[in-house]
Amino acid sequence: MTSAVLESRRAGFVGATRSWAGADDAPAAPPVLAIDHLSVGTGDVDLVIDVSLQVAPGETLCLVGESGCGKSLTCLAAMGLLADPVRQQAGSVVLGGRELTGLGEKQLRQIRGRDMAMIFQDPVGSLNPVQRVGRQVAEALVVHEGIGMRAAMPRAIELLDRVGIKNPAERAKAYPHQLSGGMCQRVMIAMALACKPRLIVADEATTALDVTTQAQILKLMKTLQQETGTAMIFVTHDLSVVAEIADRVAVMYSGRIVEMGPVDDIFDHPAHPYTRGLMDCRLHALSAAPERLAAIAGTVPRPAARPSGCAYRTRCPKATALCEALPAPRDFSAAQTVACHYPGPAR
Repeated sequence: MTSAVLESRRAGFVGATRSWAGADDAPAAPPVLAIDHLSVGTGDVDLVIDVSLQVAPGETLCLVGESGCGKSLTCLAAMGLLADPVRQQAGSVVLGGRELTGLGEKQLRQIRGRDMAMIFQDPVGSLNPVQRVGRQVAEALVVHEGIGMRAAMPRAIELLDRVGIKNPAERAKAYPHQLSGGMCQRVMIAMALACKPRLIVADEATTALDVTTQAQILKLMKTLQQETGTAMIFVTHDLSVVAEIADRVAVMYSGRIVEMGPVDDIFDHPAHPYTRGLMDCRLHALSAAPERLAAIAGTVPRPAARPSGCAYRTRCPKATALCEALPAPRDFSAAQTVACHYPGPAR
């Protein structure tokens, strides 16, 4: 991704707030979501470790990393959707100034769908297969706004129309298996937007879609976000999606955030060797040889078998004995942090 392309994409974004916890350019408005020193595990094994991040109104934060890095678990913890034996072991999750940690399931159900909503990776599997999609969209309005199903259905049809589903009144009568994957994803977005939540969490929301449908969904989500001012966390491993939709990027590796900053800085000046490795693996990366794609050697370590210190050191070309000690996050630029003993360009 060239600087010119990123600058062009940035110019088209309206009202973006670019900030991170502790930055000089702190958000003018309080963050919609503030996660502070979050740790998630099973008791014996740490899965997410000491994660802190904030999302401002109207901002999109992309969580990036390989499978098994803890991106989805971080989001599930924020939503209060962890299932035994996985539990939140430490830290806090604050939504709109309200601490969510410690709330019971009944209280969380009142918040989920109304104040925060999640779009899952598999839209067809996430929808109820024996219930018409219009009714599923309307159900959020019935539960959280206290209106009857008869009054909720016209609004559900309006939402289906708003997310780009043609003939919404007819499609509202369809079951999920009668719709394409892209249309089911649009239904999921309509459900998420039904109560105008402050926060939307999208977990690999476009991974299963073809490239054309993916582009349409991303454009739709950006447009709706600009209209509503909703904050969004977007989980993905696709850097082309990051370049398209992100304002800020948090790179995760083996349960920790290793780098965070504005999307322009992350793409143009990656500070962590892992981030640089991800950038080099892109199909159009300039650093990749014409006859062979670049690759990061090795795999993400199992949580129960992490190396001491920096978990990336067993794969890192810059690693030394110093990396056996855990690196603390440090400022790399005015709005970019990195947890690495040797940040910056490859040596």
